[in-house]
Amino acid sequence: MNIGFTKRTKSPFRVDTVGSFLRPEKLKQARADFSAGKISADRLKEVEDEAIRDLVAKQKQAGLKAVTDGEFRRATWHLDFMWGFHGVGHHPTKTGLPFHDEAAMIDDTYLTGKVSVDHHPFVEHFKFVKELEDENTVAKQTIPAPAQFLEQMIMPGLNENTKKYYTDTEELMEDIAKGYQKVIRDLYDAGCRNLQLDDCSWGMCVDPNACKIFDTDEEGLRRIMEQLLTINNLAIEGKPEDMVISTHVCRGNFHSTWASSGAYDRVAEYLFARENVSAYYLEYDDERSGGFEPLRAVSDDKMVVLGLITTKSPVLEDKQQVIGRIHQAAEYIPLDRLCLSPQCGFASCEIGNKLTEKEQWEKIRLVREIAEEVWG
Repeated sequence: MNIGFTKRTKSPFRVDTVGSFLRPEKLKQARADFSAGKISADRLKEVEDEAIRDLVAKQKQAGLKAVTDGEFRRATWHLDFMWGFHGVGHHPTKTGLPFHDEAAMIDDTYLTGKVSVDHHPFVEHFKFVKELEDENTVAKQTIPAPAQFLEQMIMPGLNENTKKYYTDTEELMEDIAKGYQKVIRDLYDAGCRNLQLDDCSWGMCVDPNACKIFDTDEEGLRRIMEQLLTINNLAIEGKPEDMVISTHVCRGNFHSTWASSGAYDRVAEYLFARENVSAYYLEYDDERSGGFEPLRAVSDDKMVVLGLITTKSPVLEDKQQVIGRIHQAAEYIPLDRLCLSPQCGFASCEIGNKLTEKEQWEKIRLVREIAEEVWG
């Protein structure tokens, strides 16, 4: 039975990815040399350009229809985007973020003033990938969700600093959303028709310790989830009709470790039922993600991309077990509204996950083989 493996002409595709890929050693060295003042920004860009051209060629060879720059111009999946806004500062961390097995040593990022944006550098990043499209592929841009930006600034430890500039969270939400609206318009004008919002904020909310993480009670957590929903919807309000915007939900991805656990039940009525996106890329690679029952809440004709293949381990999943899980998910949402991808990127930060580039492409190959078998 063929229900659309080759027929889907817009994102998400039956075979898809979250977007980040392992950085080649030459690129890692160039970025280190640039940070040490050994090479110029122009030389770094040359190395980045070369690495991205090679990556896009490999994505095409692997049969991917949505291609990205692998986030090769970034240190992290989310913070570099925030640094492109006025009113945001950062410096090297001393403690890092607590993950399950190790601390994520990414820059401390905080407000230094009111939030606004002029010409965001990610727009230029997208234009480069756009030029590499062909008749079989579409360029996808990934950015952190507005909710992720908001969460960064209201988490315990940062909230007191944020209050220096915003005594009212609603005002902060409005400024962040306005900035996103501008970036989205600029990306659209640059030719972007496929935008993915990466969002760990919902992944934090599902954790059994969410109230402790956010330093609140259940009622306070519900207010926070309402804010996360509101800012995401406000940021994409009025988006162009032909621009596909999706959300990727993650529970943390750093050097093959994770930050939070929990099923989607707690956030389903907010995220799945009321967020105005076209699709959800959902982490479902192990028991930390819970069951498929919350997919009942996915509204209208939205698509769901099942992240059943882990990027945290080089071990290849059993094909028949994955196919079985796809059909389990189809008990709650029709099969023709499902797609398949790895559960997250392969390198949410420069350090990357604990597998080789060869093993990374073996994972992509497995996704394609399974999708061809399930959807024809």
